[in-house]
Amino acid sequence: MEALFCLSPRYRLDDELPWLEGIDPSRHYWIMVNGDKNLTVALPGLIVSAKSELKQVMQQFRSLQPGEQMTLARIADTCKIHCVSSNCYAIETEINGAPVWHLFDQETLDSLLMTAHPDWQCAPKDIELGRRLLLRSFEQLAAIKN
Repeated sequence: MEALFCLSPRYRLDDELPWLEGIDPSRHYWIMVNGDKNLTVALPGLIVSAKSELKQVMQQFRSLQPGEQMTLARIADTCKIHCVSSNCYAIETEINGAPVWHLFDQETLDSLLMTAHPDWQCAPKDIELGRRLLLRSFEQLAAIKN
């Protein structure tokens, strides 16, 4: 079986191929890499505790200049957003052990980040995505015994 290797999938709100499967209650963005339903990743998204914090993070994102990056800190992991150019942003992840940058235009990434608003609620169908993420975590090795 040949390993899938994706260099830089790119996503826009007006893409012809659907790429966003959904956003779960814990603000993970479920992305079908290059529109492939068989290769879906859950990118950790922005979580804030107050509207003022969301406003601050959005201002930081919108002020990023090419070559700059910002980190979204979460309890279990972090997510880095890189400003590649004036209208191109990358979220770095790993697929099949290879580093991948998912490319977004500003409007698309801005829309995803806005789901961090404290009043935002996911679609009822996306609650199942959160369950799937929880099941994935149960499948991972938590500690190695020497």
